[in-house]
Amino acid sequence: MPEKKRQLQELIEHNDELENYFRNTIIPQLFVDGQLKLQKYTPPAMKQFSLSASDLGRPISDIQDNFRFPSIIDNIQQVIESNEILEKEIQTTDLRWYQMNIIPYVKMRDHKTDGVIITFVEITMRIKDLKEQEKLIADHEILLDTISHDIKNPLANLVLAIELFKGVSPKDEKEFNSLLKIVDSALTKMHKLIKELTEVRKDEYKYKSEEELLNFEHILEDVRLTLSDNIIAANATITSEINISEITFSRRKLRTIIYNLINNAIKFRAAERQPEIVVTTGKEDDFIVISVKDNGIGIDESKFGAIFSKYYRIENAIEGSGIGLYLVKEIVSNAGGKILVKSQFDKGTEFQVYLKAE
Repeated sequence: MPEKKRQLQELIEHNDELENYFRNTIIPQLFVDGQLKLQKYTPPAMKQFSLSASDLGRPISDIQDNFRFPSIIDNIQQVIESNEILEKEIQTTDLRWYQMNIIPYVKMRDHKTDGVIITFVEITMRIKDLKEQEKLIADHEILLDTISHDIKNPLANLVLAIELFKGVSPKDEKEFNSLLKIVDSALTKMHKLIKELTEVRKDEYKYKSEEELLNFEHILEDVRLTLSDNIIAANATITSEINISEITFSRRKLRTIIYNLINNAIKFRAAERQPEIVVTTGKEDDFIVISVKDNGIGIDESKFGAIFSKYYRIENAIEGSGIGLYLVKEIVSNAGGKILVKSQFDKGTEFQVYLKAE
């Protein structure tokens, strides 16, 4: 094959691969060239930012309003000029939050930046969760301040009365009854205060995890991005077979389940082989089943029960607190589901999470 024809064929193949990637990726992405013109976008980006085929080739400045935040052009230019990735949390005019990553598109031939790829991952619920946690922390601080201030006096009276009790003769009925009243009063005040603290504003600042209709692929992609450094460091591959896409559950809790299972699969990989993790979803009776299967070190069958215990750590493990699987089981059990494990020592492990289908 002549050289030019071969190069043309390679170019066509590379373009087909890029087109296929942009057609099938599940998160909004844009490709903007060095002249700040929109060259490609993924289907989710078309939906999220109201783009159409007629927008391809147009300057970003002409369709800037579609993206609903004003600094996108400045951000793109910054990345092109600095050749460095820009990560930024943005809020659009519809009050939704996104993690925006602008990545320089570098030509391999001359190592020059000729545009950017922009990725958007929605983090609205994550931001909401963080705000709820901040409220919870503030509420705990108020609680501790109240305890330290309001309990101090009755506790001091109680300690003083007990000290005086030591020197009182049981025959001195008057003194004995007087001190007994002080003790009783202090204990009553402390009991009343503690009861009030546990009941007052019971539903205020409560860290809620509301259920919503979720797209499983989006949760998985979020976990991939969060664990990207671990995945790269371990040279791990994660493949998926999603037969059930939609699930009604708490976003934070579902993410916690997937994060811990995939993180464990990477953490407990076998030294002699490349980590391979397969995530699947399906339906079994009235349950949605999420499976995370790996080819790691495996678990001895005698340990199947122990691994879900609080603070249990696999022998020779040097990472983690051992609370991940315990947390996963608590979430699943409280939701009326179950988690099963299949494993062969030195072959790999599969966790199957059963969640009630709504």
